[in-house]
Amino acid sequence: MSEEFPGWHGTTIIGVKKGGEVVIAGDGQVSLGQTVIKGTARKVRRLSPGGFDVVCGFAGSTADAFTLLERLETKLEATPGQLQRAAVELAKDWRTDKYLQKLEAMLIVSDGKEIYVITGAGDVLEPEHDVTAIGSGGNYALAAARALMDGDLSAEEVARRAMAIAADICVYTNGNLTVETIAG
Repeated sequence: MSEEFPGWHGTTIIGVKKGGEVVIAGDGQVSLGQTVIKGTARKVRRLSPGGFDVVCGFAGSTADAFTLLERLETKLEATPGQLQRAAVELAKDWRTDKYLQKLEAMLIVSDGKEIYVITGAGDVLEPEHDVTAIGSGGNYALAAARALMDGDLSAEEVARRAMAIAADICVYTNGNLTVETIAG
């Protein structure tokens, strides 16, 4: 990336698995350098290939993320009901395909039973402690959610509170959330 181009920043996506459900939440801010370009972006989506629901959140380049979501949907159609297998197949393609290798994005995906982070390094990670986060405010949201997991809060309440904390700390994260819940 050129030094003259400030680069796209921003996004916090969190996934919380608790009480028989998974919640994926994402903020709505898109920034270019120090400027907020948009505050209402929708970075969490529900895919339903063949009637099989999967919730996905993405961080990174939007065009790259949509390319990956399309590829994931194709993998899910080929392996209905097998999120882990589809995620591994996507990660293998992402790692070995010269076009896909240039994509700059990460995904959190869940079918309600499992939750995974898919990276361009070929990783399919299953988080410890049933919580994961990606993006510029991801570490703030992750720390907050882990602290909140032992209480009586629902998965959605943990996700919302953790995102509020991240938005208070990270200048690339706002409080305009998209929240999707999927039961296990």
